[in-house]
Amino acid sequence: MFPVAIGLNHRSAPVEIREKMSFHPSQMQKALKELKNCQAIQGVVILSTCNRTEVYAATTDVETGIRSIKDFFASHHGIEENILEQYLYAHTLYDAVRHLFRVVSGLDSMVRGETQILGQVSQAYQQANEAEATNKVINVFFQTALAVGKRVRTDTLIDQHPVSISYTAVELAKQQFGELEGKGILIMGAGEMSTLTAKHLVSAGATTVLVSNRSYEKAVVLAKECSGRAVRLDDVDQYLEEVDIVISATASKHFVLLPERMQEIMKNRKNRPMLLIDIAVPRDIHPEVGEIPHITLFDIDDLRGVIDHHHQEREIAAIKAEKIIDEEMELFLNWHNSLFVVPTILALQEKGEQIRDMQVERALGHLTGLTPKQEKVIRSMANSIVNHLLHLPIINLKEYANTSQGHLYTEILQNLFDLDVKEEGKRPNLMLKKSHKQGYHRRAE
Repeated sequence: MFPVAIGLNHRSAPVEIREKMSFHPSQMQKALKELKNCQAIQGVVILSTCNRTEVYAATTDVETGIRSIKDFFASHHGIEENILEQYLYAHTLYDAVRHLFRVVSGLDSMVRGETQILGQVSQAYQQANEAEATNKVINVFFQTALAVGKRVRTDTLIDQHPVSISYTAVELAKQQFGELEGKGILIMGAGEMSTLTAKHLVSAGATTVLVSNRSYEKAVVLAKECSGRAVRLDDVDQYLEEVDIVISATASKHFVLLPERMQEIMKNRKNRPMLLIDIAVPRDIHPEVGEIPHITLFDIDDLRGVIDHHHQEREIAAIKAEKIIDEEMELFLNWHNSLFVVPTILALQEKGEQIRDMQVERALGHLTGLTPKQEKVIRSMANSIVNHLLHLPIINLKEYANTSQGHLYTEILQNLFDLDVKEEGKRPNLMLKKSHKQGYHRRAE
């Protein structure tokens, strides 16, 4: 049984195609069951986010399985196959495994190392389980992938380096004041950047958020989104005397906060420390404000400097993540090939025993007057011939099992000897364990 991954993402398809190809949560259960019933598909998971739509499947026939998934995409979304073909990619066997490992680790995202995808993959797998659309290969595939995603983040800290302006602004505030709960925060402006910043503030634990904007109505709307309070622009000096952090992102063409004004405010604050973060272009806060004692000022260039550094850190972490994926790929490869190799070896041994028993009984039927000792010698010789004959193929097959071609060698052996290979049965399950000396590893249970 072979893993495959068919789909499109932000690199292969524009947003207007991704929109058409997405699955609404209310459609997911029906879509999973329909796809599970397609020809050659034994288990399936659908991953649908704003940046990607992918089907991961376990198939008994790679070519037929891929064709079934593409036909499903075309019919379900009402898109002609020749158009859809321009945007779809197909990963088969271990390329499919590596692809999912990279996806869940955030290495295939628009922003390297982003954390949201880990939860999205987990949810997609849970939905497939609820629809009874998975099988053993899919279960091990996704359980392993989720463990890989967690290990990458734990071992590399790839998601600990913010790479967006709004998120970095909040991180700077946290570095300056520690926990944001209970800190007075004023957001000046109610545009897109302010909205993103407000969301990050709430996620970071901020509880006292004020919003000021030239349009009071817009300030009210944003304040509701972050459970904050809107304040009128005319009253903003009063609040500047009270808050600890100001994040400014207005659309003003001129400086909103000037040195003289801020010096007066700091006197009324009795020089209590204040952090100003200016993420507007053009700037809202005059650069000389940063020279006033007890005021720390960051502008957007300062933030971009931090972001550039964080991008470098994420790239370094991504290199480490790829090495982790290589390690995990080898473990999964060994497990997956064992699904083919072990039943094949058992079938080969069983065939050898059947031939041995048949030929021994035939020979003994032509021989008369043999003593029990002589009969035992004949049986022992026949057994030894079979064991010696099969020993080298079995040893070599076990070695080939640890390569990417292991499943092909088993198929060749099955065809050459016309083996009757039993179903997988209960094969070892690949589970994540923790070793204090070596970190994460897997063992069969």
